Amino acid sequence: MLSLSNLCRCTQSLRVAQSKLLVSGARNGFNTTNIVSRQLITQNNKASRFKGLRLTDLLKPQSIAVRFCQNAPKQKSSKVVGYWLLGCSGMVFTAVVLGGVTRLTESGLSMVTWKLLGEKMPRSEEEWQQEFEKYKQYPEFIYKNQNITLSEFKWIWYMEFAHRTWGRAIGAAVFLPAAFFWAKGYLDKAMKIRVGAYCMLVAAQGLMGWYMVKSGLEDRFQGPSDVPRVSQYRLAAHLSLAFILYSGLLAGALRVLRPFPTASTLRTLKELKSITALAHTVKAMAFLTAVSGAFVAGLDAGLVYSSFPKMGDKWIPDDILEFSPTLRNFTENPTTVQFDHRILGTTTLALVTGLWYMSRGKALSPMARRVVNGVGAMAWLQVSLGIMTLLYYVPTPLAASHQSGSLVLLSLAIWLTHEIKLLKYIPK
Repeated sequence: MLSLSNLCRCTQSLRVAQSKLLVSGARNGFNTTNIVSRQLITQNNKASRFKGLRLTDLLKPQSIAVRFCQNAPKQKSSKVVGYWLLGCSGMVFTAVVLGGVTRLTESGLSMVTWKLLGEKMPRSEEEWQQEFEKYKQYPEFIYKNQNITLSEFKWIWYMEFAHRTWGRAIGAAVFLPAAFFWAKGYLDKAMKIRVGAYCMLVAAQGLMGWYMVKSGLEDRFQGPSDVPRVSQYRLAAHLSLAFILYSGLLAGALRVLRPFPTASTLRTLKELKSITALAHTVKAMAFLTAVSGAFVAGLDAGLVYSSFPKMGDKWIPDDILEFSPTLRNFTENPTTVQFDHRILGTTTLALVTGLWYMSRGKALSPMARRVVNGVGAMAWLQVSLGIMTLLYYVPTPLAASHQSGSLVLLSLAIWLTHEIKLLKYIPK
């Protein structure tokens, strides 16, 4: 017990020495914090000079006793969990891109049934003909695709089949490793809560996907002039869940792969307060703009006006508030929906440009500096893709790139807020 007490007092003296160095280092420059956090300075009794000793070298012989010290470092989550979350976020990113292509090629209503574990792929011409006959009973064929051939039907069916199969693969990639990591003790309490939320979001995403498709199969279309399509509300909900799931997985991966120091204090950096607030605003605006894009896609609102910056010959079209009551226009009037998306996009671009300008001269880390530059460049590229998508009348490659760009911009904004928060932590 005597050696244990001495060891705890030793670690306390090391922390005192480290805190003194942090104060003196802060007076001379920002980077001394990183140096001190990796090397503790203690007095060598065998020499009159000071010698740098690594914390691991000092505590390695007493590894058993350290467990009983009150301030011993907590066990960290294994980085394999971080790579798993990062891989899952990449799969969700791919699903969003694939879903956008499925929507743009109007393939989403080709499969008229849904099974939890997956639909059987037709193997023979007879089975394909049976699947085709099922499709003929629903509004998209009756009102729009009366002249579609079997080979054309196969192509759109394969597109929807790939999207659904990839979604089920995401479910397997989330649920199975989650059960393994949970059982093996790889997850701390906070990560268990996060993983539970990820699993619920994956399940909700799959159910919402079918609920969305079902809206396009219902007998609610009045005639040839009424284009069969899924509900724009359900499409927006489906895309929002995908973005929330992706954001959560990416944020969780960053917490593991670029963790905050375990033994640290959270300091207030007044010079970064405005940057932090603006970075979170950019993140929220990127998400909101993407959701408004779902309404644009659901109503084919990108086809209404193919000019920029004006909509036709006017800045504000005459039919922008044509529907009654007025609130319906914001979610059901294609003109209003496109107008709102333009305003949100340009506002996000202005905020990102302001963020980049304000970050100049601030005490950012090299990584945070690179990320904020990436956010600025991606915002301008995203707006450019949106304008070209309008001018060229929504071609599939440009429209898919524009939708993917919104997710890239959101990813960079999430990364930036993480890097800025990382700057606020200093070792004790």
